[in-house]
Amino acid sequence: MEQEKLASLGALAAGVAHEIQNPLNFVNNFSELGTELIDELATEKDEEARLQLLSDLKENLGKINQHGKRADAIVKNMLMHSRTESGTRQLTDINKLCEEALGFSFHATQAKYKGFSCDIEKHFSTNLEELSVVPGDISRVVLNMMNNAFYSMYQKKLNSTDSNYKPKLTLSTFRGPDRTLITITDNGLGIPADVQQKLFEPFFTTKPANEGTGLGLSISYDIIKAHGGKITVKSDGNETAFVIELRIS
Repeated sequence: MEQEKLASLGALAAGVAHEIQNPLNFVNNFSELGTELIDELATEKDEEARLQLLSDLKENLGKINQHGKRADAIVKNMLMHSRTESGTRQLTDINKLCEEALGFSFHATQAKYKGFSCDIEKHFSTNLEELSVVPGDISRVVLNMMNNAFYSMYQKKLNSTDSNYKPKLTLSTFRGPDRTLITITDNGLGIPADVQQKLFEPFFTTKPANEGTGLGLSISYDIIKAHGGKITVKSDGNETAFVIELRIS
């Protein structure tokens, strides 16, 4: 088990080195350009030309900041990957955990995407016993799933020609004979079959570079696997459902 984890982290580290090189190249290139702009600014006498150089320099610094943050996000996500299973398991109310994660994710989405609205349905099983899990890790998984769902619905609403389209998210929990299920369903963009097969691979993402690192679902998969469970996804083009299975021990 430990050898598998070390091999997984080794592969992840190699992926990080590859992925982080791109934003670092941008940072290096834009910082060199910034130095050139400052040199030009020092010798430029025309006021209008100086203002243009200052504008270019400000834009340049913004790009350095953007790509620096992306590199930072990649490193932080890798550290999260390596800390899987590091927390202490404790008996946890899964319904309450899901409720809190939903509220946090929805309000964060509304703050990020002004004007976003969504119908939300909750179906919580009333016979769930508390499960022995690492609550912070499971909360991170549920948050990631919800953030992805809200993002997908926001993008569909933004680009849809159907004026009647209304984003809708359904969150449900279910007590099976030997497992608890958490299901997050959205009516966003959907996930093609070929993409579904790659979803849990490190660094695979369909989002623009400034929207995601492609590590969220990979980390989520490892967390649930470490808990003895699994994640499955189903998408028919109209609805996408992520199902988190946690075994009852």
